[in-house]
Amino acid sequence: MEALGARLAPALADGTVVFLRGELGAGKTTLVRGILRGLGHAGAVKSPTYTLVEPYRLGGRTIYHFDLYRLNDPEELEFLGVRDYLSGSGICLIEWPERGAGVLAEADLEIAIERSPDGRVVRMRAHTPRGTAALHEMT
Repeated sequence: MEALGARLAPALADGTVVFLRGELGAGKTTLVRGILRGLGHAGAVKSPTYTLVEPYRLGGRTIYHFDLYRLNDPEELEFLGVRDYLSGSGICLIEWPERGAGVLAEADLEIAIERSPDGRVVRMRAHTPRGTAALHEMT
């Protein structure tokens, strides 16, 4: 998952919104760690389960790591100022996006991670030209 994240990292343009789907322990945070390492982050990466968002400033770029697992109501995102994050130039990596349904706009790129007997199955789907460009740049 980290290697995949590192490979995806340079393909993510500023302003890209990525939804990360998968059950607990599927590897969402590990994928985020790989993306952050691919962009030059050397420190720890933990899931912002209680703070909901953790910002990272890397080489003049801002990456926001959201974990909405403990979100009780999607309206809580309004108090967090989520629209400002999503409409800015930062890259938004959002775990558990279904918990923000009705408030979150459509993602540029959606990544679904499933466990399998041999490891993980990862499916990536672009929803916008920005997402399509990221997938093409990876290949």
